Amino acid sequence: SSFSTTFVFAIHPHIRRLSGHGMAFVIAPNFYLPSATPSQYLGLFNITNNGNDTNHVFAVELDTVLSAEFNDTNDNHVGIDINSLTSVQSSPAGYWDETDQFKNLTLISGKPMQVWVDYDGLSHKIDVTMAPLTENKPRKPLVSAVRDLSSVIQQEMFVGFSSATGSLISEHYVLGWSFRVKGKAPPLALSNLPEFPELETPRINIGTLTPIQTIFLIVLLSLVLIFLLVFLVGVIARWRRKFVEELEDWETEF
Repeated sequence: SSFSTTFVFAIHPHIRRLSGHGMAFVIAPNFYLPSATPSQYLGLFNITNNGNDTNHVFAVELDTVLSAEFNDTNDNHVGIDINSLTSVQSSPAGYWDETDQFKNLTLISGKPMQVWVDYDGLSHKIDVTMAPLTENKPRKPLVSAVRDLSSVIQQEMFVGFSSATGSLISEHYVLGWSFRVKGKAPPLALSNLPEFPELETPRINIGTLTPIQTIFLIVLLSLVLIFLLVFLVGVIARWRRKFVEELEDWETEF
C-alpha cells in the first residue's frame, strides 16, 4: 500500500566537518534489529545479512561517510535502500529550487532540514525530496525510483529512525515527524517545532579518545607539522637566494 512521511532533522558533529555515519528513516519488521551493527551499517544490517531479501527493510539514508563497499555517491548523500545499504538510487544532498537550479545542502551543517518520502502503491514510485527548513517542498524530487515494495513491506511493520557513529561522534536529532498510510502525511507545524539546541563543539580530551581517534589526531597533527616545516624551509631558501642576489661586487671580493 501507499505511504507518506515528512520529518525535520539535524546532524551535529563533534568535530567540525567530520561526522559519524549518518541516520536513516526506516520501515522494518521489528522494533529492534538485534543483529544490526553501527558505523557504515547505520544500525540496520551487518556484514552477513546486508543485501538479503529476508531483511524486509526499507530505508532512506542520510549518509555522511563515503563507504566504497556500498558504492556511495560521496560523503554527503541521500539514498533509497531496500534490504541493503547499496542504494537503488542516490544523489548528493540538496534540492531543486523554483528556477530548476540544484542547491547543495550539507547534512552535517547542524542546520535543521526537512525531508519528504512518498511511495505510490499503484505506480510503485518512490520519491524523496528535501529542502532547508525555510523552504517549501520543492516540486522536483531529489531522488526517485520505481520499485514494488509489496514483497518488502509485510502486514505489520515498525516505522522510525536509526543512526550510527563510528570512530567519530555525531548527534542526530529528529525535531518533527508525521506519517500516514494511504494518503499524504500531515504537514508539520514548523513554528511549533522544538528549537534546535545551541551546541558548541566540545574540546577534545585526549584521555577520552579511542585508539582510532588518537591515531587519526596524531596523523593530522604530524601532517600539519610537516607542512609548516616545508613552508618554513621554503621561506628561508627564498630569503637566502634574494640576499645573495643583492650583494654588491665589493662585498663578494672578500
